[in-house]
Amino acid sequence: MPTETPKILVVNDNPHSLMALVSLVSSWEQEISCEVITALSGKEALRQVLLNDFAAILLDVKMPDMDGFETADAIHSRPRSASTPIIFLTAYLSDEFNRFKGYQKGAVDYLFTPVIPEILKAKLTVFVGLARKNIELKLQAALLDKRTQELELINSQLKQEIDERKIAETRSKTKDEFLAMLSHELRNPLSAISSAAALINLPDVDKSQVQKAGEVIGRQTRHLNHIINDLLDLSRVISGKVELSKRPLDLSRLTETCIETLTLAGRAEKHAISRRLQPAWVDGDPDRLEQIITNLLDNAIKYTPAGGRITVDVRTLDGEVEVVVTDSGIGMSSELLPHIFDVFVQGEGRPERMRGGLGIGLSLVQQLTSLHCGRIAAHSQGDGKGSTFVLRLPARKEAAPANITGSPLSPSETFRVLVIEDNVDAGEMTSMLLMSCGHQVIRASDGFEGIRKAKVEKPDIALIDIGMPGMDGHEVARRLKEDPATKGIALIALTGYGQPHDKQRALAAGFHTHLTKPADMDRLTEAMTRCISCRGNA
Repeated sequence: MPTETPKILVVNDNPHSLMALVSLVSSWEQEISCEVITALSGKEALRQVLLNDFAAILLDVKMPDMDGFETADAIHSRPRSASTPIIFLTAYLSDEFNRFKGYQKGAVDYLFTPVIPEILKAKLTVFVGLARKNIELKLQAALLDKRTQELELINSQLKQEIDERKIAETRSKTKDEFLAMLSHELRNPLSAISSAAALINLPDVDKSQVQKAGEVIGRQTRHLNHIINDLLDLSRVISGKVELSKRPLDLSRLTETCIETLTLAGRAEKHAISRRLQPAWVDGDPDRLEQIITNLLDNAIKYTPAGGRITVDVRTLDGEVEVVVTDSGIGMSSELLPHIFDVFVQGEGRPERMRGGLGIGLSLVQQLTSLHCGRIAAHSQGDGKGSTFVLRLPARKEAAPANITGSPLSPSETFRVLVIEDNVDAGEMTSMLLMSCGHQVIRASDGFEGIRKAKVEKPDIALIDIGMPGMDGHEVARRLKEDPATKGIALIALTGYGQPHDKQRALAAGFHTHLTKPADMDRLTEAMTRCISCRGNA
């Protein structure tokens, strides 16, 4: 790598003396590899020192305006040139005091002119050699610094790649664990449903066994529906696609309903549930608040062994409605507690891991609570010492409304129902369920057949699947609403598409309401009754 050539500065106010000295030093340029720069005054010498680094300076002592001593002082007062070697030259004999003064100013030597060439050459050779070594050291230091920066950049990139790989591996592991959990959670109820269905088809099965198998199918179907709804709800909440339908409601009454539902479903039959429920009014979405309370109760039941105690308190305190669910279950370690509301957290390697679930229930609780401007906290004294979950929501400021429920709907009325469903099993089971409740049912296996039968049979209600080949449910609804012969039919979308925009699209197509599969008979009955009531009031 090319290096900078060391420079020598020659300073003399006499042009002839300057030229003679420069000629002498220049004659050695090739031999000692140096470059000569001149200055006719002290001030000009200072300008050159500001512009260049010098291996040595040959400085005349006697100069007007600024003599050699003053110039030396100025040069050595500057940090960058403080160690630059200065050789004083003078044509005047001087006493030892001036020589001492020269050395005091930082001079490395004090010579009289005419100088002996060999002595000056020897001295300059040493200083130029030292300067060349310094230049080489600086270049090596610069190269080392550049290499260090390159290595630091490479190291930073490697560290970033390692961190990204760890994150990717963690995400991959989380995904694999989640898929394994999901497979486990889906296969368990499917296995129970498959076994129950096989039992029903046995030739000598008695009525009690059929009834029990039917109960298993219903219970496991509800469990599957719960898993799917939790997954979809968590996804919608995280992506900000959930809109709350708030209204005044008594949270104590809603909590009582949740407890009764779990009890009737057989989920709480092995536990003692005590409750202290005071009237506590909030403005909230009843469906989402029911999800919150049910998940908290279900969590307490799941992690409390049979015979354990669960206590539920609802009260109004300091402008907030407080729901406290306490259990005598297995509790939580101090390591698990801070992460209990994280997605997919269940406590790795703990016995309760075998109790099932995807680990999204409490995360969903936290997200839905935040949407209601509330707070949720978990407490536990440790393993085996039970857990407590405290839900706090803003209390309703106004007095409780006199009537928020309205008149109940009567489920006793029967209707002529057209079921348009391309899935043979789903269509047949829905039809059988409706007929068992006294409704008259007409079947259609696609949209074209459904429109044709609607014109001929004149049903009261049409249950229409959305995702059908040839003509989807939205187009069926639009055609039925446009035809004067069928526009009076109440239309219900019964579909597996359950996102908020799916509901909006269904209503825009002309449906009176939107139900997500699977819909039990109670939901179907309520939806049909409401649709007929709305049609009659139209």
